[in-house]
Amino acid sequence: MAATAPTKTTRQGSVEPFTIVDGPEAWRAEDYRGRDDWVTVLSPVHVAELDAAIQGVIRAGLDIEGNPRSVTRAAFPLPTLGPALEGVREEVVRGRGFVVIRGFPVDRYSRRETLIGYWGLGLYWGKAVSNNKAGHLVGHIKDIGHDPANPLTRLYATAAAQPYHNDAADVVTLLCLKNARSGGLSSWSSSISVHNEILRRRPDLGPVLAGPWFFDRKGEVPPGKKPFFAIPVFNYHEGYLSINYSDNYYLLSQRHAEVPRLTKAHYEAMELFNQLAASDEFRLDHMLQPGEIQVLSNHTQLHTRAEFEDWDDVDQRRHLLRLWLAPEVERPLPESYSEIYGGSVEIGNRGGILVAGTVEHISLEAE
Repeated sequence: MAATAPTKTTRQGSVEPFTIVDGPEAWRAEDYRGRDDWVTVLSPVHVAELDAAIQGVIRAGLDIEGNPRSVTRAAFPLPTLGPALEGVREEVVRGRGFVVIRGFPVDRYSRRETLIGYWGLGLYWGKAVSNNKAGHLVGHIKDIGHDPANPLTRLYATAAAQPYHNDAADVVTLLCLKNARSGGLSSWSSSISVHNEILRRRPDLGPVLAGPWFFDRKGEVPPGKKPFFAIPVFNYHEGYLSINYSDNYYLLSQRHAEVPRLTKAHYEAMELFNQLAASDEFRLDHMLQPGEIQVLSNHTQLHTRAEFEDWDDVDQRRHLLRLWLAPEVERPLPESYSEIYGGSVEIGNRGGILVAGTVEHISLEAE
């Protein structure tokens, strides 16, 4: 008998598998297109507090590069901005799942001041975790000449388009320093809404997406682990639906003989998932401007970036900074997430990439 579309509706905290999930994170583009209430603008008072906190770190001689965790929240006081940042975190973790912050003064900060300030904001959102095997606690999103066709290349180090995906942490934030000459549009969609629509259109694909999908590690292999692992796309766990999706990693995993071959149903699921995420019905577009910060939940949101053409002048090229964060208040995750979350699903202490030889630090430049 053919699968039938679900009629029952549940909410995060009491989600039942293969039901329609309702709530603020299950938005559609029409809910927010043409509005700006998802943008938080830093006030002059907020910026003055940020200036003072950055200078306090510098005066104290704290080492943001070699020992970034020496810059603690106590060392970075933000009397009125701090509560506003906590409100952003709550909106991302428990609400609609995304916020854009405007007005971080990258135009007048040095690179070190920018890194201190961005790190300091992150302290109010959660614990920063490693972006790559090198241990970068603040990632640099920049084309540094890596070959996108190389299976070990992380696409953030290229000018190529990135397919819809989510990252290896609870929350991802991006701070725009400079834009490309053309292209580089950011877009995001609610993965919860995509889930709902797939169950309405193709309920037979629900169990496929809730089954194991094999994920390639792109050479960033923790000690004792294989170069791939299994994790579902639809993760129903303790009343929560968390979605993990990156189709290029599933396709890449097929290079390993041990990985089961993708079936026709897998390909149909990826095609429909991508079609929905990129559609006008579900997609929001925003060209991040210098000084804007995008904050997203990786459990309820998908994001992508269009390809871009950069400037000839190296100093003017497109450049974003990235924080992966583990908030102290978050949802429970199934054990399978430990494979992509640095070996842990402990709330507040999970996410990131850790391999043999990883040393946490912050680099001033992309490398």
